[in-house]
Amino acid sequence: MNNCNSNTSGKDFYLTGFPALQDFQTPLFLVFLLFYLLILIGNTIIIAVVVIDQTLHKPMYFFLTNLSVLDILFTTTTIPKMLAMFLVNAKTISFHICFLQMYCFHGLTVTESFLLVVMSYDRYEAICNPLHYTVKMTKKVNLLLAACAWVTALLIPIPVIFQTAQLRFAETTTVYHCFCDHLAVVQAACSDFSAAFQTFLGFSIAMSVSLIPLVLVTLSYIHIIISILKINSNIGRSKAFSTCTSHLIVVCTYYSSIAVAYVSYRADLPIDIHIMSNVVFAILTPLLNPLIYTLRNKEVKCAVKKVIFLKIIS
Repeated sequence: MNNCNSNTSGKDFYLTGFPALQDFQTPLFLVFLLFYLLILIGNTIIIAVVVIDQTLHKPMYFFLTNLSVLDILFTTTTIPKMLAMFLVNAKTISFHICFLQMYCFHGLTVTESFLLVVMSYDRYEAICNPLHYTVKMTKKVNLLLAACAWVTALLIPIPVIFQTAQLRFAETTTVYHCFCDHLAVVQAACSDFSAAFQTFLGFSIAMSVSLIPLVLVTLSYIHIIISILKINSNIGRSKAFSTCTSHLIVVCTYYSSIAVAYVSYRADLPIDIHIMSNVVFAILTPLLNPLIYTLRNKEVKCAVKKVIFLKIIS
């Protein structure tokens, strides 16, 4: 039980991990290590292939590179600490490192939402306005769109993180999670009223930065589908739709994992289910993104084969 007689300065947090799986630390370490390696290798391959292959020097793949860099940073924020927890039981994390991890996790989550919007806008211009695509989506515009997505998203969580850091915590506060998630840390605070307000504020912002991008992505794809249906030939429709299939699957995967985390939060479920739903959200999309783009996108698939067989092996 937390001793709530102390202030916020110089405190430690104790991460419980999965309370019901304390006897399975080694299997958990091996599974999460495998996931982390797959995420690093898959996304690094995507970045390398886009940089090396001149045919992929297009706006679509520039944004894909941003997404791969984001996925590496996103998982590196949480998984290394989780691996240390499972391997050597290193469950203590300092106050400042905990809030840095919290900021990075939520800031990069928002960044992914915004990058998916930018990528859907790119597909909208490519399919709905093909004659003006090269004029509108210049290198300067691409850099500006990506920079806006990163900077805006990384600024949004700062006020909430700062206010949460002002809450009172015990000398060693027990956080029922595998990493410093905002909701889990707030629930471990001493003040019930302040914690309730922070929970409401954090949840409201999380819903806003998830739902607004989802609406924008949906509107883009409504226009895209209408434009595709106007194409006369079946081959033309198939070719147009194939250019955005991978992105659409990534969007569905991302928001499905958010939905699972939301349902878990609202439902009266065991604490391990709450923790696992957040962990799935933190790992699923970065793990699947390279697979989706290498298996579903013909240009990326061909470029990967070309780089591996012609560049590396030769």
